[in-house]
Amino acid sequence: MADPSVEDEPRCEIEGDVVPSDTSQEKQICGRDKNQRRLRRMDSLDMESNRVSGLKQRNQKVLTTSVILRLAYESIGVVYGDVGTSPLYVFSSTFANGLHSVDYKNDILGALSLIIYTLTLVPLIKYVCIVSRANDNGDGGTIALYSLICRHAKISLLPNHQVEDRELSAYKLDLPSKQLKRAFKVKENLENSHGARTVLLIITLLGTCMVIGDGVMTPSISVLSAVGGIQQATSNLNQSMVVVISVAILIILFMLQRFGTSKVGFVFAPAVLVWFCFVGIIGLHNIFKYEPRAFKAFNPIYIYYYFERNKKVGWISLGGIVLAITGTEAMFADLGHFTVPSIQIAFSFVVYPCLLCAYIGQASYLLKNPQDVGHTFYKSTPGPLYWPMFVIAVAVSIIASQAMISATFTIIKQSVALGCFPRVKVVHTSSKVAGQVYIPEMNWVLMIACVFVTVLFQTPTKLGNVYGIAVVGVMLVTTLLFTLIMIMIWQTHILLVLSFLVVFGCIDLLYFSAVLYKFDQGGYLPLAFATGLLFVMYVWHYVSNLRYAYELQHKMSLEALSGQIEKIRRVPGIGLIYTELAQGIPGIFSHMIENLPAIHSVIVFVCVKFLPVTTVLNEERFLVRRVGSSSSHIYWCVARYGYKDFRTESDHFEQELLEKLANFISSELQMAMQDHKSSFYVTETEPLNIPCTDVQLVNQQDACPLFLQTGMPSNVLANPNLLSNPLLTMADVINELKDELDFLIQSKDAAVVYLLGHSDVQASKTSSLLKRCIVNYAYEFLRRNCRKASVALFVPHQRLLEVGMICYI
Repeated sequence: MADPSVEDEPRCEIEGDVVPSDTSQEKQICGRDKNQRRLRRMDSLDMESNRVSGLKQRNQKVLTTSVILRLAYESIGVVYGDVGTSPLYVFSSTFANGLHSVDYKNDILGALSLIIYTLTLVPLIKYVCIVSRANDNGDGGTIALYSLICRHAKISLLPNHQVEDRELSAYKLDLPSKQLKRAFKVKENLENSHGARTVLLIITLLGTCMVIGDGVMTPSISVLSAVGGIQQATSNLNQSMVVVISVAILIILFMLQRFGTSKVGFVFAPAVLVWFCFVGIIGLHNIFKYEPRAFKAFNPIYIYYYFERNKKVGWISLGGIVLAITGTEAMFADLGHFTVPSIQIAFSFVVYPCLLCAYIGQASYLLKNPQDVGHTFYKSTPGPLYWPMFVIAVAVSIIASQAMISATFTIIKQSVALGCFPRVKVVHTSSKVAGQVYIPEMNWVLMIACVFVTVLFQTPTKLGNVYGIAVVGVMLVTTLLFTLIMIMIWQTHILLVLSFLVVFGCIDLLYFSAVLYKFDQGGYLPLAFATGLLFVMYVWHYVSNLRYAYELQHKMSLEALSGQIEKIRRVPGIGLIYTELAQGIPGIFSHMIENLPAIHSVIVFVCVKFLPVTTVLNEERFLVRRVGSSSSHIYWCVARYGYKDFRTESDHFEQELLEKLANFISSELQMAMQDHKSSFYVTETEPLNIPCTDVQLVNQQDACPLFLQTGMPSNVLANPNLLSNPLLTMADVINELKDELDFLIQSKDAAVVYLLGHSDVQASKTSSLLKRCIVNYAYEFLRRNCRKASVALFVPHQRLLEVGMICYI
C-alpha cells in the first residue's frame, strides 16, 4: 500500500512501474534506456512481503504411476465416505410418503434416471473433470477459490491485504485478445466496486459456513442411517433406542478427535473400499435377480415423464435425489491431501461405477418390492450379508463423519489465518501432515450441534430435509466463484463460460429451490446455523478491518521516531514489538515510549502476516529491513505464512528470526567485502561510489533505504546510513557492520523481551447505533471469549510486556 503522502506527486513510468519524479536526477533516469534495470519506489515491505513462490504455480514434481495409484487408494478411505453412504437413505428420502401410485414403476425409473444423471453431471463432470483444475497449488474449497481470485485482482477486504506485485498478474500476455479485454474489464469492475467486493466476500463466507453446517448434518444422518439398520434384525429395538445408540456413537467419535484424523481414519479406512465393493456387487446381484430392465433409466426420457406425471411432487422429491451427491464439496475441499489425478482415478474407476450399480440394484429391488422403500438398503441386502453390511455401514458412517469434521477444522483454521474468524486453539495432530488439525472449541460445538440435531429429528428421512440445503448451497457458491476464475484467470472463451454457468447454475438452482421448499420441515436449521456463523465471521472481519485502518492512519513518521528515540534511555537487550502493520511505525510504539522509562538497545518490529497462498517456503519466510539509521538499531521483520502453514511452540520462531536478522547484517558485510575492483567498489581506500542506475529510487523525505540490485539477495536491504554517505571508505563500512553484528549478539545475550499492544476497540461517538452495537458489544464479546493474541502468537508469558490503549473507530 503506497504512502498517502506521495499519492499526488508527479510520477514517471518505466516498463509499467511507477516511481515518484521529484528530483532532477530521477528525471534523468526516467529518460534512460528502458533496457536498464527497472526502477521502483520501495518505501515499505508491502510489495516484497507479497512476493513468494506460492503466488505462482509451482513446478509440481512428476509422480510415478505407482504413487498416483497409491494416493487414489488412500483417497477412497478419506474422501469418499460421505458420498459412499448415500445409498443408505436416498430412495427413502426421495419417496418419503411411500410408493402408492398406480404407475410406481415409472416413478422408480424416473427417480433412478435423475440419480444417474445427477451423479454424472455434478460429481463426475463438474467437480472431478472441471472444477478440480481450479485448485490453489493443489488445494480446493471455497477459501482456496477466493484466495486464487484475490491474487489476480485487488478485491480482498481482509486486513492483511497489501498491494500485489504486478509481475504476478496472469494478465501479462504478449498478444491481446477478446478474452484478455474481458478479463481486464471484469477485474476493473470488481476492484472499483466496494459493494461487489463485499458481496463476493459474503458469498465466500456463506459457502464456508455451509460446509461447516454440512459438518453438523453429515455425522447425524450417516450414523443414524447406519444404526437404524439394526431394526431389520430385531423388532424389540424401537426408534428411541436407535437414537440413543447413535448419540453414544457420535459422542465417542468427537471424543476421539483429539487423537488426530490419521489415527481415527487408519482404523476404519480399509472398510470404505470393502464397502464400495460390497454395494457394487450387491447391486449387480439385485439387478439380475429382480429386474434387469432397470437399465432403461439411462434413457433421460424417463426424467421428462417423471416430472410430467408428478409435477410439484416430483419437483419436491429432488430434495431426496440431491442426497446422492452429498460429500461432493468435501471431495473438492480435501483435494490438498492428494492429487488431482488420484482423485479422478478413484472416483471414475471405483466410486462412480460402484454407486451406479448400488442405485440401479436398489431400483431393481423396489420394482418388485415397492412396500420396502422406507428401508431400501437393508431390505435389498441378501440375508447372509446383513450383519457384515451392518458392521461395515457403521464403520463407513464414522469415516464419512470424520471426513466432514476434519474439513470443518481445516476451514476454521484457514478462516482464522485470513482474519475472518476469532482466534481459537489449533492443535496439529500429525508431525507429517500439516493439514491435520484439531480445534477443541469447534469440536465440542459440533458435538453438541450433532447430538441436538439427532435427538430433534430422530429419523434419516426428516434429517434429509435438513441436509440438502447445506449441500446445494456450497455447490452454488462454487459455481459462481469458478465462473469468475474462468473469466479473469483462465480467460476462457465466453461461450464455454456461459455453457458452464447456464448448465450447472440451473442444476444448482433447481435443486436449491427444491430443498428450500422443505424450509419449514427443518430446512431452516442449516440456514440458521450458517447465518449465525456468517454473522460471527463478518463482525470479526469488519471490526478487524476498521482497527487495521485506524492503526494505519495513526502510524508514526520516521522523523517523529528519530526525535523520540534520541531522548529515551536504551537498556541492553532485544525488544520484539508485534504489530499487524507491514509498513510504517505502529502508533502503539509511541504510546509505549511515552509510558516506559526506557526501551531496549535493539528494537525489532515483527509483523506476522498471512498471505492468500497455501504455504510459504521456509527460505522465504522472513523479510528484514532497517528503520532509520544504523545507529538506532531498529529493524522491521515480516514473517509470512500461508493459510495452511502453522506455527507451534517448538518451531523456534525467536531463534529463526534473530538468525535472519544476523544474516541480514552479515549479507551487508559480505557485500561490502566483495571484489573491490568491480564497478561497484573501486578500492578500499577510495570513497564509495554507487552508480544511481544500480539502486532503486527512494523518497528522500521518508528517509527510506536504498535497495541494492547488484550482488544482493532480494530480501536484504542495504544500510541507508552507509550508502547515503559518499565519503565513507571501505574500511569504515566493514568496521561499522562488524560492530553492528557484535552489538546484536551482545543484546541477544542480555535479554529478549516481547512487547505487545493490547488495543481495546470502541466505536466513536459519531458512529451509528448499529455500528456501536457491532463494535462495542458483538465484537467485544467475541474478543473476550477468543484466545489472546499473545497465546495465538506463542509469546512466552514470562517475557511478555503488554501495553494497553483504546482505539476509537
